[in-house]
Amino acid sequence: MKRLVVTADDFGLSLEVNEAVEQAHRGGILTAASLMVSAPAAADAVARAKRMPSLRVGLHLVLVEAWPTLPAAQLPDLTDAAGLMRADMARVGLDLARKPAARHQLAAEITAQFEAYRATGLPLDHVNAHKHFHVHPLIAGAVLRIGRGYGMRAIRVPREPRQLLRRAEASARPRPALDIAPWAALLAVRARQAGLLIPDRTLGLAWSGAMTPLRVAALLAQLPDGLTELYTHPATAGGFPGEAPGYLYADEHDALVDPASRAAADASGALRGGVSDFSD
Repeated sequence: MKRLVVTADDFGLSLEVNEAVEQAHRGGILTAASLMVSAPAAADAVARAKRMPSLRVGLHLVLVEAWPTLPAAQLPDLTDAAGLMRADMARVGLDLARKPAARHQLAAEITAQFEAYRATGLPLDHVNAHKHFHVHPLIAGAVLRIGRGYGMRAIRVPREPRQLLRRAEASARPRPALDIAPWAALLAVRARQAGLLIPDRTLGLAWSGAMTPLRVAALLAQLPDGLTELYTHPATAGGFPGEAPGYLYADEHDALVDPASRAAADASGALRGGVSDFSD
């Protein structure tokens, strides 16, 4: 049986992102969104989500390059001079391994983000993290431990089959995600041991920021059996604080509302929803 979750990351980052999420859910194939609880437009995102109860919403943990939930002064090892979560992910990973204080700050910030999500009153469909930083073993351990107390039932494991990409786009030469592949494999084992639901595959890694209408329709036409998450970064326009350079935000929005995408999703015969809809 084919099961499909189509997710928008960075919900709450800007009004342009929120508008795209609403349009893509009401008039397209989007079934889920991952909320950045401390981003500038988070309150607007929550209000929209409450008007769309069929949209499954989860927590997009921010542990890199964006706004923390706790005051930056409480996170001296994890934030930069601007008060944002540090962008040097490799060095942060080393600091977490070497500094007990950094690990305590990490646990406090993760807890604060789960608390902020709980305060929205929205059901928790899934958990993932900005730039997949939750695959880091120390971060994964904290998320698995803390998330249990907040009803976490599903987590993203970023594993993308390259052969599926090549079938969808004959000219594609996707690189293997060697930097996160071993950690994603370890996360899959740990998540299953914790009784969490994980997708069989996650589409959107190699073409992150470039999930164009042609690519999305082609991927949906090749949809395998099992549970697939296809994640995107839609916005009605770029130019907002926190945007990723070079991302084709409007194209990703168009991919979610394009008639060809809707037709391919329908033709696949896949059941569609949020991750937690398939927890049984």
